[in-house]
Amino acid sequence: MSDEKSKVTDKASEIAKNIWLAGVGAYGKAVEDAQGRLEKAGVEPPKLFKELVKAGTALEDEAREALETTTAARNSVEERINRVRENFHNQRPARIEDLANLHKKVDQLSRKVDRLTKALAEQGVAAKTTRTRKAASKAPAKKKTSPRKKTAASTKSTTRKR
Repeated sequence: MSDEKSKVTDKASEIAKNIWLAGVGAYGKAVEDAQGRLEKAGVEPPKLFKELVKAGTALEDEAREALETTTAARNSVEERINRVRENFHNQRPARIEDLANLHKKVDQLSRKVDRLTKALAEQGVAAKTTRTRKAASKAPAKKKTSPRKKTAASTKSTTRKR
């Protein structure tokens, strides 16, 4: 049994050693690759620099386009906000001063309408009186039969006939 234990132990040691060596080998390969890249960059710096400038130019162009688009969108939004503000100011509720001015104007207009109505009424009465006198002077004189008082009904009917 000790032979079997010894074989298993030897085999486990060998596996562990191989794992360790694989790790060291991976590390060594990574170091070699890094050194190769460093040497390559040292040999061809103008080419690498030109590639970086080209990539930077492309990124700058993209950034400018994005900035212009953003600026245009912002201006559009600002214009819309200004239109909304203007509409709001045009449709804002009346202030007390505005209402007081409107009341004054309405009062002035009411007085003017009253004066015009009164003037028209005076002219209308004068016109009716003039028409009545002209009609009476044109009509032939009637015989007076008996003095009677006019009733309200007969007055209304004569008024309507004119």
